[in-house]
Amino acid sequence: MTCRFKFRFQIFKLACLAGLLPCCLTQLACSVYSFSSSGASHLKTVAIPVFQDQTSEFGIKEKLTDEVQEQFTRDNTLRVTERRNADSLIEGKIIRVNDEAGAFSSDESVQDIKVFISVSVKYRDLKKRKTVWDEQFTQWGTFNPDEGTQSRETAIDEAIGKIATDILNKSVSGW
Repeated sequence: MTCRFKFRFQIFKLACLAGLLPCCLTQLACSVYSFSSSGASHLKTVAIPVFQDQTSEFGIKEKLTDEVQEQFTRDNTLRVTERRNADSLIEGKIIRVNDEAGAFSSDESVQDIKVFISVSVKYRDLKKRKTVWDEQFTQWGTFNPDEGTQSRETAIDEAIGKIATDILNKSVSGW
């Protein structure tokens, strides 16, 4: 009788361990990845002043600033506010805007042109008075040269959208 009791007890222990193992693994996995910020829980707001512009492109700094602010507003991880009320700050400078031929047809005429935009951006924690990251982003948009200047503006908007997404993702990654 005691042998049978020991055998059942062993089965009971194994069943308990088998049931606890998935729970322990789930708990461990959830503790590694969290939706809360790692070390940035004190940051609730961000200021995004107008980007500086070292290029001759008219209106591009306003477009980029507006798009970055819009992306942060939609994301809502950090609330966009004035600098005097901000916990963090994104400062940027448009360094370069280049048009380059993208593809050629069989008669060697340009089929599309890529507009590359390069931006230097710094994200600062104003509460702890430190730079969180300082990077350069380059993105591009394409346009057909036969479609005129409006098409080029669309390509610039495409590149700006990509850069704004990169800035947002870099700023809130790990939240």
